[in-house]
Amino acid sequence: MDNVYVLGGLRSYIGIRNSAYRHVPAEQLGAAVLRELAARYPFDKADMIIGGNSVGCGGNITRLAALNAGLPSSIPSLTIDQQCASSLAAIITAAAMIESGLSGLVIAGGFESTSTQPLRMHHPNHPDCTEDSRPYTTARFIPGPQQEDVMLQGAERTICHHHISKEELDSWTLISHQRALRAREDGVLKDVVCPVWGLEMDEGIRPRMSQKLLDKLPPVLKDGRYLNAANACTMNDGAAFLLLCSGRYLKDHGLTPRCRLTGALSTGADPLMSPVSAVGSIRQLLEQAHTSMDDIGCVECNEAFAAIDVLFQRAYPDKCSRYNMFGGALAYGHPYGASGAIIFLHLMKAMELTESRKGICSVAAAGGIGTAVLLER
Repeated sequence: MDNVYVLGGLRSYIGIRNSAYRHVPAEQLGAAVLRELAARYPFDKADMIIGGNSVGCGGNITRLAALNAGLPSSIPSLTIDQQCASSLAAIITAAAMIESGLSGLVIAGGFESTSTQPLRMHHPNHPDCTEDSRPYTTARFIPGPQQEDVMLQGAERTICHHHISKEELDSWTLISHQRALRAREDGVLKDVVCPVWGLEMDEGIRPRMSQKLLDKLPPVLKDGRYLNAANACTMNDGAAFLLLCSGRYLKDHGLTPRCRLTGALSTGADPLMSPVSAVGSIRQLLEQAHTSMDDIGCVECNEAFAAIDVLFQRAYPDKCSRYNMFGGALAYGHPYGASGAIIFLHLMKAMELTESRKGICSVAAAGGIGTAVLLER
């Protein structure tokens, strides 16, 4: 069994749906980051390219992205769909291939374009197809009727079940934008972010986010009370990829890694309250690694909803200053298939800046699946 190292990685700036990347298909956005990655971290030949994608055109879209990037056609590709956790699942799959000895160097990450995501229709043979059937965009994650707002309903249900207050949600919403703005002003993420397709800033960060604004926002669900346009993430476009390699590859090429991947897992949780799986996967991964949160220097959770932040704070109150240090998806946005790789990159930077030895990141995905990864410097 070989060790798994991360040589480096890049992400695009994150665009808001129907904005800067509105005419850029997912495979072209992924291709742009792959080209930048290959230019910044030259490699002789990768064994595989694994990309996460959630709402793209289907098929092996990672192969399409790799070919558009001009990477050698001899490098095979694989696409993974675990919804919000797709790129983290891609990284875990790459790590498993390296650890087992099947591969020496793998490119892994993900990409998403909600601006160009296809509309779907049920085939006439499908039992849900009726004369009134209309195109839909959200896949079915749980048994029952097709619902476009199923993730929003799950977040609202989580908030109510765990008695999360508006004040708690507002607090983390403000913190996310404040930390993201400070990170942008300080330029701490510059070496892991690359401009592609003309965008040179993360579009979602709101310098004027305030309590006064939060108090004016109405609920996004007709019968909801708490979920609004600020404490739930936006729909976004973006891409992120990393280079992972074995210890043998590292030695043979005289390279210095940025970190080592030492543990990973996916776990199931209540599909009707998927946000709970973020903290649940962290807890299970710590148990699997025979370590505790006391040993963890930095934490990143994909902040699809402020409810996730509140649940983390309740579970690990003394870690909040090292949690999502550069802000989260409430500020940056959530390009589903890329988000896991994005927080992975943010975690690496946070660990470097704080000189932390260990860090952990997690994503709560649709259908009640939590995926987490443990890193070590």
